[in-house]
Amino acid sequence: MADDTRWLDDDEHETWMALATLVVRLPAALDRQLQRDSGLSHFEYQVLAGLSHAPERTLRMSVLASFAEGQLPRLSQVAARLEKRGWLTRAPDPTDGRYTLATLTDEGMAALVDSAPGHVDTVRRVVFDSLTKPQVRQLRDIARRINQATGDSTPC
Repeated sequence: MADDTRWLDDDEHETWMALATLVVRLPAALDRQLQRDSGLSHFEYQVLAGLSHAPERTLRMSVLASFAEGQLPRLSQVAARLEKRGWLTRAPDPTDGRYTLATLTDEGMAALVDSAPGHVDTVRRVVFDSLTKPQVRQLRDIARRINQATGDSTPC
């Protein structure tokens, strides 16, 4: 049986290990900061941020799950916690009752606005401060290519 595996060369392996470490450490760093400063997980922050950019701060739960890169059951658990805090509401979609709409409340928007400065400071410190402007553009282009290769057609 022939081995057709395209093994990584040394440079690719070193790059892969750096990227694999990054995709573990970056979310953990963002989570730690948000938990410490705002009592939010990074996933909860993404949910609130996704709703904040939506028309009327409302999205179908299925769309929100896709935006936040979470499964619907996980999103439902998080939405229930955020709902208890008064930060979002859920209601049947009046245009199609098979769907549920999530809406960011004014209190949820205030929580997002309060947590954003610390989050942005952390993103700037751990991602952008050590990069040049050309490297930032390179990183964006690389991330877009990898996202496209994973089947993500969402524009970033």
